[in-house]
Amino acid sequence: MESFNKRDKMEKQLTTKQLMLWIGIAYLFSVLIRMIWVYQVHGIPSFYWNGQLMINTNDGYFFASGVQKELFGMHMHNPRVYGIWDYGVIFFTTLFAKITPFSLETIILYMPSLISSLVVIPIILIANLYNKPFWGFFSALLGSIAWSYYNRTMTGYYDTDMFSAMAPMFILYFLMKSTHDFNLKSALYASVAIVLYPFLYDQGLAIVYAMGMIYGAYMVWYHRNSKTTYASLLLVFLALLPLGLDAPLKYIVHLILIAVVYAILNQKEFQQKKLMIASGMVFGLFLIFGNVVGLIIAKVFSYTITGTEQEAGLHFYAVNQTVREAGHISFSTFANRISGSIVGLIISAIGYIILVLQYRTFLLALPLVGIGIFANWGGLRFTVYAVPIAAMSAIYFFYIIFDNLLKKESNDKLKINIQTQKNILVAIATIAVLYPNIKHIIRYQVPTVFNNSEVKELVQLNKFSNDKDYTLTWWDYGYPIWYYSDTNTLIDGGKHNNDNYIISKIMQTTSPTLAANLSRLAVETYVDNNYSVVANKLFEGKDPNEVLTNLDNPTFKLPPKSRDIYLYMPYRMLDIFPTITLFGNLDLSTGKKERNIVFYPTRVKSKTDGKLLFRNGIIFDLKEGTLAIGKNKHKIKDFIITDNKKNGDIQIGGKQYYKNSDLYVVYMRSYNRFVIMDKEIFKSMYVQMFILGRYDKRYFEPVVKSIYSRIYKLKI
Repeated sequence: MESFNKRDKMEKQLTTKQLMLWIGIAYLFSVLIRMIWVYQVHGIPSFYWNGQLMINTNDGYFFASGVQKELFGMHMHNPRVYGIWDYGVIFFTTLFAKITPFSLETIILYMPSLISSLVVIPIILIANLYNKPFWGFFSALLGSIAWSYYNRTMTGYYDTDMFSAMAPMFILYFLMKSTHDFNLKSALYASVAIVLYPFLYDQGLAIVYAMGMIYGAYMVWYHRNSKTTYASLLLVFLALLPLGLDAPLKYIVHLILIAVVYAILNQKEFQQKKLMIASGMVFGLFLIFGNVVGLIIAKVFSYTITGTEQEAGLHFYAVNQTVREAGHISFSTFANRISGSIVGLIISAIGYIILVLQYRTFLLALPLVGIGIFANWGGLRFTVYAVPIAAMSAIYFFYIIFDNLLKKESNDKLKINIQTQKNILVAIATIAVLYPNIKHIIRYQVPTVFNNSEVKELVQLNKFSNDKDYTLTWWDYGYPIWYYSDTNTLIDGGKHNNDNYIISKIMQTTSPTLAANLSRLAVETYVDNNYSVVANKLFEGKDPNEVLTNLDNPTFKLPPKSRDIYLYMPYRMLDIFPTITLFGNLDLSTGKKERNIVFYPTRVKSKTDGKLLFRNGIIFDLKEGTLAIGKNKHKIKDFIITDNKKNGDIQIGGKQYYKNSDLYVVYMRSYNRFVIMDKEIFKSMYVQMFILGRYDKRYFEPVVKSIYSRIYKLKI
């Protein structure tokens, strides 16, 4: 077992009640800090639905739709909506909805704050292993609300991220405890936590695998001569071993298996050699059936891939390079996300090195630290894992500093002992590192995913559609569409693969015939082929350009209509439309983009002498009808002004300048937005149907017309 520092022994131990009190205070602090956002947005009518604030993360509607399925029998024809045993967050939300008087909207709003704040428990308990509960308390204050962890667990951020760092910290605590007390029961608790972890946060499976392997290496290296070592490893490796069963059976069987093995190990004496062989065999099975190396490599590549992805001879645009949280981040962002500042990160790094040198069991935290470091390349989402350890490291650094500065005897003038003096100074230092994080929280005033008016329109769609129907739009809006309209989508927040090409092509094509035919063919093909990737099926073994040419023919023979299809074109798509076009502006045979698209949404920065200076630096001369882009001047064809009327119609006016030009400037007066675009994108379905309100009556009919969105029903 690891020996304690003498000064650790000198520190006063807290009773269980006292320890629970400090845990309670830290938990309350974490929850109350997360109420800042509620206080800031309270009373904004557009943020409310059904009398409650709406959530602020798109992905939350994925899980909330699963709860709707369990509670209300919705989404029965949606193959992408999962059930109560697929995700812990769906299970617990459903449970809370059934046993509490609160509405589903209230539960999904506050659940992230209440669950994620539990991270204070393992932080304080880990520090208490070293007889330093106040180190844990101050660390818990920082670790529970530090920049990255707060962003992904704030009130309204209803997602499995509420378990992302909290659950691994419980696993870490039990693993560390097993190295201190050498009680097999600690390894049992760690094993139970490992079994349940995928149910809570399946995306972090590679991290738990790494923690298990580090634990194995640590125990064999430092405690190889103890029978308890191999008994503990046997339990942990059994917990890591995938059983290949479906939920909930896999969790039940797994827990029973571990309980039985624990009971046998606890009641019978086994030779050390037999325990070594047994744990080694289970570890080998874990490596084989857990696909450990493959899983880790796949995770790394999935967040670092760029360019196009090739499949069956076709080239599709890789979605990860357009996802902000999966992109490369600067060092300052990296530091801020983990510790609130560059200085804070440096302090944490030094503190962790000191921790490992003084308490080698902190080597078990290496996977959490490592994945945090990987965030510098893999994207900001990974920083969250390192936050609790960084917090503990930073606060420990302060303890070491003040240990060396303060004298060992009491200060007679202040009449307080050395430990109290140290805690006061650490408290002050903690406030200093808390400050940039709380400052960030106050400034971090994120909106809800949709506003009240947008939700009303989706609910309106729900009234004249049924749960077999499909709504085609960009994947950002997929989950909210499920939740509010109870219709299905082709792509969504978790299924944005090669089918992005289809939606992108529908939105940017200049041909209503192609848009209509591709919409019908894609949906019917998706349903008829067991919901497999449509693009692969449509273009498999064919010339994709020839397929598109055939679809652009009004006489193209479509499969029988089995359901209604709607096109959802929201205003909020305007700013991401250039990104959307990347996926469809591609020759699938070569992977090369088909042309350079011009589409610049902007606003006026200033106006002088008939010239408009846009925020993107472009100057529009209203008299000459020219655009000054850098040192070059470009003539425009038309300057178009749109006005959205109360009845949903769009009034169009403007002025023509140069007939032979291919550039347009559209002023969307109702939004006070300008859009500069080329001729082809001007004729695209999104521009024509949303911005201008024009549509081909052969194929489409509007069912929702507003300033926020336009929804069209496909007539064929």
